[in-house]
Amino acid sequence: MTKDIIILGIETSCDETAAAVIRNGTEILSNVVASQIESHKRFGGVVPEIASRHHVEEVTIVLEEALKKADLTIKDIDAIAVTEGPGLVGALLIGVNAAKAVAFAHGIPLIGVHHIAGHIYANRLMAEMKFPLLSLVVSGGHTELVYMKEHGIFDVIGETRDDAAGEAYDKVARTLGLPYPGGPHIDRLAHEGETTIDLPRAWLEEGSYDFSFSGLKSAVINTLHNAEQRGEEIKAMDLAASFQASVVEVLVTKTIRAVEEYGVKQVLLAGGVAANKGLRYALTQAFDQIKDVELIIPPLHLCTDNAAMIGAAGTVLFEKNRFAGYDLNANPGLELR
Repeated sequence: MTKDIIILGIETSCDETAAAVIRNGTEILSNVVASQIESHKRFGGVVPEIASRHHVEEVTIVLEEALKKADLTIKDIDAIAVTEGPGLVGALLIGVNAAKAVAFAHGIPLIGVHHIAGHIYANRLMAEMKFPLLSLVVSGGHTELVYMKEHGIFDVIGETRDDAAGEAYDKVARTLGLPYPGGPHIDRLAHEGETTIDLPRAWLEEGSYDFSFSGLKSAVINTLHNAEQRGEEIKAMDLAASFQASVVEVLVTKTIRAVEEYGVKQVLLAGGVAANKGLRYALTQAFDQIKDVELIIPPLHLCTDNAAMIGAAGTVLFEKNRFAGYDLNANPGLELR
């Protein structure tokens, strides 16, 4: 019998301190997340210094809790996988140094994981990946189409040229006076409103799989300001619905076009904005009409930042013997490749 691969994952790239234990890259034995949303809410966004301080306070606690919930000890762990980037440099450093300390103390191999690779591999915790595949990554800092012909090999065929979709959501929410994080509030309002406001879709040049949401964000802000100057009232729910319709149409249309061009067997949705109900519904509707292509959408708890996804991605690197040394460092600008 082949021995199980047990990976301890650590994630501290932004404002969640998380640890998880994963078996064979597909089974969650534990997944512990300490969220900081309440601490950052009053500032309207993540404050890096506060995030780092919380990570220092929580990282040991979540590590112990992850092992306890998995009913394992550190001696059962085959490797420690940690997010090395991208993300907030101070936040990343806490996780990286915690992982190095535990790895050194117990003589356990160390693995550096790309945060976006983690989001993609969150899907493997739901279903086995079928290659070639395409992943639509939509988060606060990233909007990308990633083609994969095999495990651990990423080809970014499209990316955002300015604001990521999640960033646009948060900025529009702030303009509407909605609390942080704004994305879920926009999504909720969108389902209560109607798409009565004409907003732009940035298709870019013909054949491009890149994204741009800066113009859409500006159009929303200008629409509100112009209405105020004319003394007109715009329903927040209608503006939210119109904004979300623009974002979702571009994301879904470009994904389907890429599916047809690259001939993939599977499409994965990944990233924090993958929790968006409007996007999940639109993709499901679209792929109901496409034969021979499987759509995988992770449950909500695997869309937002967590360590289970890092453990899942780390398992592939373990199998490829791609280990890190004790010189592993935080890399906030780490590229996916």
